[in-house]
Amino acid sequence: MAAHRKPKQRSLSGHTARTAATIALAGAASATAFDGTGHADPRLSPAEVKSKVDALYREAEIATEKYNGAKEKSQSAEKSLGELRDEAARKTEKLNSARAGLGSIAAAQYRSGGIDPAVQLALSSDPDQYLERAALADRADSRQAAVVTGVQKQLQEIDQLHTEADGTLAHLKSRQAELEKHKKTVNGKLDAAKRLLSQLSGDERAELTGADRASRAADRDGVSGAAAKAPNSRAAAAVSYAYKALGSPYVWGATGPNAFDCSGLTQAAYRSAGVDLPRTTYAQIATGERVPRSQLQPGDLVFFYQGISHVGLYVGNGQMIHAPNPSAPVRLAPISQMPFAGAARVA
Repeated sequence: MAAHRKPKQRSLSGHTARTAATIALAGAASATAFDGTGHADPRLSPAEVKSKVDALYREAEIATEKYNGAKEKSQSAEKSLGELRDEAARKTEKLNSARAGLGSIAAAQYRSGGIDPAVQLALSSDPDQYLERAALADRADSRQAAVVTGVQKQLQEIDQLHTEADGTLAHLKSRQAELEKHKKTVNGKLDAAKRLLSQLSGDERAELTGADRASRAADRDGVSGAAAKAPNSRAAAAVSYAYKALGSPYVWGATGPNAFDCSGLTQAAYRSAGVDLPRTTYAQIATGERVPRSQLQPGDLVFFYQGISHVGLYVGNGQMIHAPNPSAPVRLAPISQMPFAGAARVA
């Protein structure tokens, strides 16, 4: 039977060795690129940067509105918790007074020798005094029983308040955790946008935001005309406030008077007119009367994107005033600039 020999291992040399070395180096370079070390991203054009930054700002705005909603719920829970604790403190004070009353009754009984009232009355030698004391004893017993019942009821009420407070505290902690989550998301998106913008030269960044400055400067005097066309004094006051806010910085979570996010601006504008709006875009669109785009009037709230994540204040002639994003302060802009989602008349 023929012997099976192990094939002889051939060494690499010459052209084959050089080819293998080239492949190995290429593989190492690819691995480095995937690791994200020693590799620079290709320079993006200003148009590509703008597209990516706009997308990041949109995502940050969605997270901002979620943050605003969680903050509103957190503040409500905090207020409820304070009210529950105050009520529990008042009831505890009342309970302590009732307990003190019971203590006085017990002390009186101790001083009388702790003898059952019926026995004391039976030992009396004066029938009239016996009857008088019997009536007093009955009233005292009734009063004592009522105090005891009241104390028991107050204990139950206080226990219920503590249970409600515990539930509200748990709700508050949940909202605070949600706040922190949305805050982290917003900051992450804004930091990513800032890094992208840093790739551009000063002139390129100015070109991207130049239209914003032009829109802020345009038609500041239009406030009087827009206010005059408003359907009522409240809408006119909101429009006037929005014009005065032109140029104010965008700060996420801000509601004025010196900085705003989109729903913070509309809320502040109507607050100046004596109208309370909810904090978030998706709550504001549910307030007031829905109106079609063809029937918009100055003072109407105009909403954008499928998730109702952006809002502005309509001022007439197809224009709105809104707080767009951190790279653009409060400005005048056409409502055709973004996907229109609906409108509401709140005044």
